[in-house]
Amino acid sequence: MNIKKMQLPLQTISLVLGFMVWVILSSLMPFIKETIKLTPSQLTWVTAIPVLFGSVMRVPVGYWTNRYGARKLFAISFVLLLAPVYWVSQADSFADLIIGGFFLGIGGAVFSVGVTSLPKYYPKERHGFVNGIYGIGNLGTALSTFGAPVVANHFGWSTTVLLYSILLIVMAVMNVFVGDRNEPKVQTSLVEQIKGVSGNSKLWFLCLFYFLTFGSFVAFTVYLPNFLVSSFHLSKVDAGMRTAGFIVLATAMRPIGGYLGDKFNPFKILMFVFAGLTAAGVLLSFAPSMTWYTVGCLTIALCAGTGNGTIFKLVPMYFTKQAGIANGIISAMGGLGGFFPPLLLTFLFKLTGHYAIGFMALSEVALASLILIVWMFYQEKLGLSSRIIENTVEGIMVTDSVGHIRSVNAAFTQLTGYEANEVIGLTPSVLKSGKQSRDFYNDMWEKIRGQGFWQGEIWNRKKNGDVYLEWLTISAVRNDAGDVVYYAGMFSDITGQRGLK
Repeated sequence: MNIKKMQLPLQTISLVLGFMVWVILSSLMPFIKETIKLTPSQLTWVTAIPVLFGSVMRVPVGYWTNRYGARKLFAISFVLLLAPVYWVSQADSFADLIIGGFFLGIGGAVFSVGVTSLPKYYPKERHGFVNGIYGIGNLGTALSTFGAPVVANHFGWSTTVLLYSILLIVMAVMNVFVGDRNEPKVQTSLVEQIKGVSGNSKLWFLCLFYFLTFGSFVAFTVYLPNFLVSSFHLSKVDAGMRTAGFIVLATAMRPIGGYLGDKFNPFKILMFVFAGLTAAGVLLSFAPSMTWYTVGCLTIALCAGTGNGTIFKLVPMYFTKQAGIANGIISAMGGLGGFFPPLLLTFLFKLTGHYAIGFMALSEVALASLILIVWMFYQEKLGLSSRIIENTVEGIMVTDSVGHIRSVNAAFTQLTGYEANEVIGLTPSVLKSGKQSRDFYNDMWEKIRGQGFWQGEIWNRKKNGDVYLEWLTISAVRNDAGDVVYYAGMFSDITGQRGLK
């Protein structure tokens, strides 16, 4: 058996179970509140507490995964979850549910295990798809949301919760025996890793994006079962099935989003995602009929699932060496995105009598994210161009239309001896050797004006006084109106090739 090939299916199934346990309370809430009387505010806190703790714990869990490996983290997590599962099964008060729910958050925290561990087994160009496949573990929420009410109808909610213990024991054993004992470890301290990424603004942009996409997924998973029963008077099983449909669609789109991020430009995929979330938020804010409400929710499932899969494709672009801790922080913010919206929606409902403002807020955050991702897209294009220029072996000098030097690259400094700050604002005449006549330069500029470029050999002088022969290409750079705005010169030293000194 190839242990490394087993890690993706093993960790994905482990995530399925973790998420099943994570949403026990929200899945069974229609049954629980029949035996434990809860106010609307208490009900919201009971379903939100597991999300909060599970989100915050994703950062250290990601770090511990890098240090000790996925095998130990999954196995230990499932053993620890046995206690809160039993506690919740015996709960008979609001306090019991809060205490048990707090530790059920471990089930959500295990998300960081796979996104930290699995990229070690695959090349970067497959990270989006691999993380997308792992993200299918979201189905755990669907299995609980749909399956738990069905089981509870026959055996009661307390017995249903206890049944999860069997699955936890089985998967803990599976991870002990099938998990990779030789997973590469990272020993850098947690504080050092956080310092290494926290100063990068791109981290916080990705946190915002995942806060919105994964947060939407979690928030609607927690909020829909009870909302559909109370607002549309659906049966508990019907509400569970509809919520499961939302979860299945969002989960199915996750690997598709990862694949699209690998195949196409991930920035463009996220533009469609945030545009869709903006439109869906506006639609839901008008408190539509069941049909249009369904359309809005399914649009959110489609866009959130796609975004969840695509966002982690961007992480290796900005965090090559600190992908583990970056993934942990980003996934933690995604979980927090599922904690705050239900509380906000409940508060707004109590204040206004409807959810319109909350859904409009969703659309506004999505619109802000759309603007940011467009900005990042163009920044990345500019950054790519500058990296190409900076790392090319030919010297490059850019002047404005009247001949003042605007920028040079590192190779220019290496070839001429002039630092950038010594030549910016001057003209290229600083390099003149005196070997070419005025007619030579007049002919050169006549060709540039007529043909748009010139190529040839030219003698120039370095900062130290050495004269050298270079092969030079000068191109006119025009704007959309056809006017010359820059001249770009690219050159290389060919003195040695000609045997000249």
